[in-house]
Amino acid sequence: MINSYSRLTAIFLILLLTPFSAPAQQPSPEVSTLEAIKAEFDAVPCKDGERLAAVRALFEKLGATEADFTLEKYKQAENFIVRKPGKSPETIIIGAHYDKVTDGCGAIDNWSGIVAVAHIYRTLKNVPTQKNILFVAFGNEEKGLFGSQAMVRAIEKEHLGQYCGMINIDSLGMARPQVLDNASSKKMIELAENLAKEMKMPFGHASVAGADADSSSFVARKIPAVTIHGLSNDWRTVLHSRNDQASRVNETSVYLGYRLALSVLVRVDQSACADFR
Repeated sequence: MINSYSRLTAIFLILLLTPFSAPAQQPSPEVSTLEAIKAEFDAVPCKDGERLAAVRALFEKLGATEADFTLEKYKQAENFIVRKPGKSPETIIIGAHYDKVTDGCGAIDNWSGIVAVAHIYRTLKNVPTQKNILFVAFGNEEKGLFGSQAMVRAIEKEHLGQYCGMINIDSLGMARPQVLDNASSKKMIELAENLAKEMKMPFGHASVAGADADSSSFVARKIPAVTIHGLSNDWRTVLHSRNDQASRVNETSVYLGYRLALSVLVRVDQSACADFR
C-alpha cells in the first residue's frame, strides 16, 4: 500500500489524458472531475442517523428521480437502491455501505464509497447498458454485513445466474485503489488488475486479516464480486476512530477508485454473464 499524494497526482494527470469511452453509437458519458469529487467532502454527514437521507440527496443531486430509487427495508437494515434498466434481464450490482461507527465522521469509511458509486451513476445514467444496473447503498455493514446479506438472500435460487457481478467500494481516500482479496472472486480480481494496467494505474492486492466487506455476501452465493478500497499502511489509525474525518481524505484516491470501479462495471456489462464465474 502507498500513501503518496504526489504519486496519486501523477496518476490522475495520466487519466486526464485517457478519456473514458462508451461503446460505439451511445451517448457520451458524464465523467466526473476531481473537483466534483472533492466537493462531495465539503459536508460529510457525521451522524449515523443522517446518512441515509444524505445518500438520497446526493443521488438526487446527480440526476436520480423518485421513480428511479427504492428503499428496501429488512429486519436489520435498510438498503437504498437506484435502478438503471438494461436491454436484458441480466443484472450487475455496484454498491457501498452508508452506515458508520460511532467515532469520527466516516468520511473514508465509507462516505468515500458512496461518493464513488453516486458519481458512477451520474456517468452512466444516460448511457444505454446491456444489463440492468443496481446502485446500492447498503445499511448496517458495520454491524455484520446485514444490508448486503439481506439483499442477496432475497434473490431466488433460480435467478442467481442472472446476476453477472457485484462491485463493492469500501474506504477509498488514503492510497491507490486496491482489491480486498479475501472478500473478492478470483476472476473479478483479475479483471480489476487487468483494467488498472490498461489505464496505467498502479494496482495493489491487500487482504486485511479479520476484515470483511459487503462483496462477501455475494461471493457466498456464487455471484462474482470484488471489493475495491484505497487504504494505506496506517489505516488502523484512521478507520473506526475519531480521525476518520473529511480532512483526512485524499480526494485523488477517491477519484482513482471511481475511475477503476467504473471501468470494471462497464467491462462486466459488455461481457457475457458467465465470463467471470
